[in-house]
Amino acid sequence: MEREFMEYDVVIVGGGPAGLSAAIRLKQMADKQDKEFTVCVLEKGSEIGAHILSGAVVDPIALDELFPDWKEMGAPLLTPVTDNEHWILKEKSKSGMPHFLMPPLMSNKGNYIVSLGNVCRWLAEQAENMGVEIFPGFTGSEVLYHEDGSVKGVLTGDMGVAEDGSEKDTYMPGMELHGKYTFIAEGVRGSMAKELIAKFSLRDGKEPQTYGLGIKELWEIKPEKHKQGTVIHTQGWPLDSKTVGGGFIYYLEDNQVAIGFVIGLDYSNPYLSPFDEMQRYKNHPAIRPMLEGGRRISYGARAINEGGFQSIPKLVFPGGALIGCSAGFVNVPRIKGTHNAMKTGMMAAEAAFNAIGDGRSKDELEEYPKAFDSSWVHTDLYRVRNAKPAIHKFGSFLGTLYAGFDMWVNNLGLGFLLPWTFGHDQDYKCLKLASECAPIDYPKPDGEITFDKLSSVFLSNTNHEENQPCHLKLKDDAVAVEVNYNLYAGPEVRFCPAGVYEFILDDKGENPKLQINSQNCVHCKTCDIKDPTQNINWTVPEGGGGPNYPNM
Repeated sequence: MEREFMEYDVVIVGGGPAGLSAAIRLKQMADKQDKEFTVCVLEKGSEIGAHILSGAVVDPIALDELFPDWKEMGAPLLTPVTDNEHWILKEKSKSGMPHFLMPPLMSNKGNYIVSLGNVCRWLAEQAENMGVEIFPGFTGSEVLYHEDGSVKGVLTGDMGVAEDGSEKDTYMPGMELHGKYTFIAEGVRGSMAKELIAKFSLRDGKEPQTYGLGIKELWEIKPEKHKQGTVIHTQGWPLDSKTVGGGFIYYLEDNQVAIGFVIGLDYSNPYLSPFDEMQRYKNHPAIRPMLEGGRRISYGARAINEGGFQSIPKLVFPGGALIGCSAGFVNVPRIKGTHNAMKTGMMAAEAAFNAIGDGRSKDELEEYPKAFDSSWVHTDLYRVRNAKPAIHKFGSFLGTLYAGFDMWVNNLGLGFLLPWTFGHDQDYKCLKLASECAPIDYPKPDGEITFDKLSSVFLSNTNHEENQPCHLKLKDDAVAVEVNYNLYAGPEVRFCPAGVYEFILDDKGENPKLQINSQNCVHCKTCDIKDPTQNINWTVPEGGGGPNYPNM
């Protein structure tokens, strides 16, 4: 099929912090030199911010560079952190870790509690005012290549395709977007990034990426219980000592509190349900009273890069670059990645603008990884590189002690005393057979503080156009039962936080069959990561589908 195409200097796939910061920096440089420069941003969500979910406590260091006068410009960073607490939880009690024992890099002084979705909406407004073309509701469905193998751009997804592959009355073919360079800013475990990492062997010599699953709820609580600006992080209960994870509680403005739970996807028990661990977490006697009398107003989930420094792939390929969470720049101990995502987008933009100014295109932007190597992003990630793998390696107690010691040594400038770098196992390889593990008995939701998956998905405003091809593809249908169900007790039913997967039995309680409720998918990508046989492939659905987070 011959398709319409549009030409740009730079095509950016993804309207999150990295993609928008890259677009803005490109336009800033063009305006400074009074040059014409064309940039477009594709966003698969129905609007900018619709698929953005983060805690989020943001370090404004990158925003300070991008817009030094962001406060005067009205950026929605409204709640500075005023108090920082770290709790160690047991089932019926908590103890606070003295702040002076925490490495200084763990401090949240000068940071802001935000809705990252609203921050992205604000960044998009600035980008559009500069002339960036933003296309919400359009997916990047296919990477386009030149004859020499370099990346030419992307193809947007066809609209109006029926489940059987036929064209509906609403059919609209995708369009080719060509760029001198293409930036991939899809976020965690994006389908294009997966393809490019494999095609250009970008992970050769690197550790595999590892992930966590973050589940977040936004609550409106009673005014007398609200402590605006307070940040609380927790570790311990309800997880056992071999499972990495913890909770967060952030008090925003307007009597709102963001509460969430993150579980490392390197857990081993196939009976573990991250969603139910989150619900159980809210019943802790130190947490439940905060929420009582309040109401839950939003819910969401997404995977988080946790591999850190040693899992960052090669950042460039012929004709483009990986930026933000497509490459994985999250500082796991700090639970922050927005500042690094923005800065990497800006560095890639500077490299591309200068290359195009020199008449280049389609080549590797080597200036970008060089800039990364000498940047504060590199420093930020290098000094915490062993924190997450230490907890996986040594367990929660000893691993936390080692991680704290390692970070203190690095903070004091003595990192040369600990020059080693721990490696990672791939998350799906960590799952044990069901026969080796004990089932977990989770309490039923009470409908007041704890809830079920379907009522939670309802709050995420998730919607997919009916009668479209399923975007969750099985490489082999038989594997779901023969291996996942029979050997691992069907872990996809539990690791999915949205009720997408269920095994249906016949009238005799036999002959299980996997049913995929793809309309429930909140695009967290956990299934693509944790499936023990790597049989599930997450691909993009029709543009505009998925969650519609108003202020997450």
